[in-house]
Amino acid sequence: MQSPNPNPARRAVFPGSFDPITRGHENILRRAASLFDEVVLAIGVNHDKRTMFSLAQRMAWCEATFADLDNVSVESFEGLTADFCNKMNAGWLIRGVRNGGDFEYERTIAQMTKYLDDGLETMILFTDPEHAPISSSVVRDIVHHGGDVSRFVPNAVDLRKAENG
Repeated sequence: MQSPNPNPARRAVFPGSFDPITRGHENILRRAASLFDEVVLAIGVNHDKRTMFSLAQRMAWCEATFADLDNVSVESFEGLTADFCNKMNAGWLIRGVRNGGDFEYERTIAQMTKYLDDGLETMILFTDPEHAPISSSVVRDIVHHGGDVSRFVPNAVDLRKAENG
């Protein structure tokens, strides 16, 4: 299937669970925001997947993190990412990678996305090296064990006031 209306504006979607958003996510999105007219940070909702933080909390953190960027918005979605991109009239899908393992996974996702919508292009951005070891799952593990993750999450993420999922 091809997107029905190729968008004259360069609109991209950066999807993820952002549970929680990390400095690596922030790094990717800020760089993407300089490349596109609009970037939608899209928080995927999967009712079969248990999250540590509520959707409302994750959205609030993302909105606060990017409040200084006029061309970034935060949305939530359910279902296929390609369908959400089509709904948003976005021609680009942003994916971030930290290492070779991430790259192989994201390449597979990009190829499958092409089957679902051959008008949707995937752009893979590598996080800056200082953010490469940071992942949401590692951050959640540190939080679970009472550790300090303030170096790994944007300043807007205050886990002391966190609303759990």
